[in-house]
Amino acid sequence: MDKELFRVDFKVRDYECDMQGIVNNSVYQNYLEHARHEYLLAKGVDFAELTRQKIHLVVVRAELDYKLPLASGDEFYVTVKVEPASRVRFDFLQNIYRKRDEKLMLSAKITGTSLNERGRPFVPEVIEQLFAGAPATDTV
Repeated sequence: MDKELFRVDFKVRDYECDMQGIVNNSVYQNYLEHARHEYLLAKGVDFAELTRQKIHLVVVRAELDYKLPLASGDEFYVTVKVEPASRVRFDFLQNIYRKRDEKLMLSAKITGTSLNERGRPFVPEVIEQLFAGAPATDTV
């Protein structure tokens, strides 16, 4: 399992806020996705290259627990950790923290898999290497 916690820094932009003046709930998924892609790149996994090889990384489940809202101008960071969920699934455990007070704003578990060119789920070796040695938490 990847022991180190990966981190990507962000700043809320005005247009990401809704009429209440806080970040719209759907925008958080963009933050999480960008952090996952940066994590993969940092680990030598090129999302675009996998797609060219007809290996598609897909999200099959997203669990988001909204704790506190972010507002325009807030600086924050997203952490990423990955672990196996089963033989063909993996979980990205992600948190969003506001920098000024280190408050947890959101906690998420994003479950993904890889699809081969026939649309069958599998975990390619390059993803398995991210959590080599860690046991899967279930069997399917």
